[in-house]
Amino acid sequence: MYKGKIISVVVPCYNEGHQIHKVVETMPDFIDHIVIVDDLSKDDTVGVVKALREKHPRITLLEHAENQGVGGAIASGYKWSRDNDIDAAVVMAGDAQMDPDDLPALLDPVVNGEVDYSKGNRLIWRGSYRIIPKKRFFGNSILSFLTKIASGYWHVADSQTGYTVINKDALATIDWDTMYRRYGQPNDLLIKLNIDDFRVRDVPVRPVYGVGEISGIKIRRVVFTISNVLVRGFLKRMWEKYVVRDFHPLVLFYLLGVLMLGLFSVMMLRVIVLWIMDGFAPPMSAMAALFAFSTGLQAMFFAMWFDMDANKHLR
Repeated sequence: MYKGKIISVVVPCYNEGHQIHKVVETMPDFIDHIVIVDDLSKDDTVGVVKALREKHPRITLLEHAENQGVGGAIASGYKWSRDNDIDAAVVMAGDAQMDPDDLPALLDPVVNGEVDYSKGNRLIWRGSYRIIPKKRFFGNSILSFLTKIASGYWHVADSQTGYTVINKDALATIDWDTMYRRYGQPNDLLIKLNIDDFRVRDVPVRPVYGVGEISGIKIRRVVFTISNVLVRGFLKRMWEKYVVRDFHPLVLFYLLGVLMLGLFSVMMLRVIVLWIMDGFAPPMSAMAALFAFSTGLQAMFFAMWFDMDANKHLR
């Protein structure tokens, strides 16, 4: 137990037979349950975990009958934690990329009742840009900014980290069967947490690379997929939180911003086509396009400011 609370660690695994022993053997003593979820691995992950279970009785092994993705594996571990009356559930990857020394810092704000969900932030760790591969650092930074807009948690970053802690209330509230099941899971979960007004906090954690992990992430495909998750999640959050459950004018500002920026795109395209074909761009059309652009941009900024203010109590 940790400060009188029952703690589980959910470990999603897919082909981690060569790394999972590092995760188990470095797990702190205060962890009550190590819930390893095998997502139909093609290697000997299950055999390795069963052998480890003989020495480590804290291990619970859940086996998927079909591959569900990392989000599906996490959902299975969360449902097990919910059904077994766990006070706080941690997520740690099966490739040993999460430092167990950071676990108390992640647990404390949740166990002490300060927030409902804490997440690691590798981007604010001192010198992280020298440790994290440059493409991942840049891609993560962009996705983190987009996730701020989609989720409403403007104070969080490193949206792609999976090193998290969630409390009992959130475990019981979120419908885990509807959570996104692939690499967009952390982004989708943040949006769901915001809709139900759960408090979230970033905690600095040490980036870990070069420990034998093998990444299966295809950056171009993942960025497209996660962007789709963010757009759909953003629209759902706007509807659920600011139309159905309550009303806030920020929805109208976002709508105005989108309409005006769309109008700007159409008008500017017309100006460019006329300039290419006739060698002359109508000045009134150009001015109208610039007016639409400035109005749309201001509306978007006002909407973001309203959203920040409406969610500042969730820090």
